[in-house]
Amino acid sequence: MRVLLALGGNAMTAADGSARPGDQIAAARVAMTAVADLVTRAADPVDVVITHGNGPQVGNLLVKNELAAAVVPPVPLDWCGAQTQATLGFVLMDALDDELARRGADRRSATVVTRTRVDVDDPGLTHPSKPIGRFLDRDAAALLVEHGETWEDRGEKGWRRIVASPEPREILDAAAVRALVDAGFIVIANGGGGVPVIRSEAGLVGVEAVIDKDLGAALLAATVEADVLVIATDVTHAVLRFGTPQAEPIGRVTVSDLRAMAGEGHFASGSMGPKVDAACRFVENGGHYSVISDLAHILDAVAGTAGTVVVPDESQS
Repeated sequence: MRVLLALGGNAMTAADGSARPGDQIAAARVAMTAVADLVTRAADPVDVVITHGNGPQVGNLLVKNELAAAVVPPVPLDWCGAQTQATLGFVLMDALDDELARRGADRRSATVVTRTRVDVDDPGLTHPSKPIGRFLDRDAAALLVEHGETWEDRGEKGWRRIVASPEPREILDAAAVRALVDAGFIVIANGGGGVPVIRSEAGLVGVEAVIDKDLGAALLAATVEADVLVIATDVTHAVLRFGTPQAEPIGRVTVSDLRAMAGEGHFASGSMGPKVDAACRFVENGGHYSVISDLAHILDAVAGTAGTVVVPDESQS
């Protein structure tokens, strides 16, 4: 079985959201203990590809950009994505290799800094819509606007940066990921949805954008021919009527039924919505099933017996 495990960016921070280096290392060790369980305790051999969010980490780099903007030009957003892919990959590899060695498992990890192609004419590139980073006052935002960034006045909270969020179309480095998996490596790839690039007359060019990490995970899973996509979050299930007395966890569900629930507005666009969309896309593109659950239930999630399990429409049993 080949599994694509998608970790949220907050899986790499402390419980209170702190993202100091020590917090990230500690969080990585917790997450990689679950991956080691999957590798060493699953009933059948499992190939594992890991992808992850990077929102808190990119946020830290943006703060450095802001503080240094009067001294050095800000690092572009695609560079921030590449830097966090490499840093988080290194931290995750150390944690996973240590845990596997402790268990006597003869497996090693590798990280691929991964590019994701987006369309040059994607409307998301010309109409930035995704807010990122912290709020600043007008003068601080104006300095960054001079460097070519887009900032919007958000009222009492201040100004906030708005960036493009185009649709992921192609994982350019998928062949390298597949080769490493076939060679027995546990591979960490496509962090933060991938570094967004376009094909232009000048060749491949990075763009100032962020790709939804869950949609990037669904595309990577399909591209590396994963059997199962597991989207790890901080809850055991997706939930209908979340936050109300009528809240109801969703167990096994077909793609059509889950799409209908999404159409009724059950899943917030900034949290569970992209996870639901990604889970559906993977199954619609030929995946066996996808699961939304937490790392504490990783073995059962991969087996399709825990969490919200999304199956093809013809799989009713």
